[in-house]
Amino acid sequence: MFGFGMPEMIIILVIVLVVFGAGRLPEIGGALGKSIRNFKKAADGKDEIEIKPKGEESDKKS
Repeated sequence: MFGFGMPEMIIILVIVLVVFGAGRLPEIGGALGKSIRNFKKAADGKDEIEIKPKGEESDKKS
């Protein structure tokens, strides 16, 4: 993968740990996963448009 071996990946992981800290890694990983998932959905070309009648919106506000 782009010429990265195991030593290079370990060095990158250590740098990320130092910069962001161990507590923030799960948040960063989750955000990255959501971003990739959304990108894949957008790349599939499925356009989803949610259309709600005006009557439903005023019922929720009341």
